[in-house]
Amino acid sequence: MATQSEGEDQQTVSPQEVGWRGMLEEQYRKIKENAETYPYVWASYVVVYGGFALWTTYRWRKLRRTEDRVRGLQERLRKLVEAEESTSSTASVEKVPPSADKTPKS
Repeated sequence: MATQSEGEDQQTVSPQEVGWRGMLEEQYRKIKENAETYPYVWASYVVVYGGFALWTTYRWRKLRRTEDRVRGLQERLRKLVEAEESTSSTASVEKVPPSADKTPKS
């Protein structure tokens, strides 16, 4: 027993000595053991969060398509308004001065 505890003391390494890679490998090992121990829990996580990710992706893409369609419609409307303004400005060459519209008040 004393030899086992001495061996464990020698194997224990401080987190600073292990570094990031060692810490990541240790965390991965723990997660892997937990997933092997509780496969149904992890499967439910995959189903729930995977479904949520799919739904979010679907909604995001639908939003982007709607925004693109609105931009196209706005562009068409802007061109129509510009065309209408250009035709109306050429049709009425003479404009009434703003002072002629107002009647003098007494």
